[in-house]
Amino acid sequence: MLRAGSLSDGDLVNRCLDGDDEAWAVFVERFSSFVYAILMRGFRLSTHEAEDVFQEVFIRAFDRLDTVRDADAVKSWLAQITRRLAVDRIRSGGREVVVEELPEQTDDGFYARLDEAMDVREALEAMGGNCRDILDRFFIRDQTYRTIGEELEIPPGTIASRISRCLSNLKDQLEEPETDLAEEGR
Repeated sequence: MLRAGSLSDGDLVNRCLDGDDEAWAVFVERFSSFVYAILMRGFRLSTHEAEDVFQEVFIRAFDRLDTVRDADAVKSWLAQITRRLAVDRIRSGGREVVVEELPEQTDDGFYARLDEAMDVREALEAMGGNCRDILDRFFIRDQTYRTIGEELEIPPGTIASRISRCLSNLKDQLEEPETDLAEEGR
């Protein structure tokens, strides 16, 4: 069975172009969070609008995947489709599009930061309960050592060492190289 991280973007695109349905499912899985984040965070579409545009993005991608010039750069190509369809949706809804608030077409920094944030989020989700909970409380909810300690019934002095250990684990997880099909013996 094909896994989301088992192929490079270019290899995945090529398999999709060869008509591999399983590869298309992996393609959608790999890029769905990225597309949805652009729609929700980058363009601040409502949930309903984002879901509609999300579907349009992947329909357009499926129909036009053969127009990708560089299969390894498919993520940028998909981001461009997402931006265009989001702007079209905003315009068709009668909302004003304030150009300064929209990510620039040449601003790859926004998408790089978004990509990094999604990688961290995925690694955090994969870590497990205790670390995920403590890091979420400290970094996302902005809770103090004292508050975390009281809620988890852990001495506040222990929280700092746990955060440090969990960050080290998170860093290790983010630095792990992705396995490919050759490493899995396929």
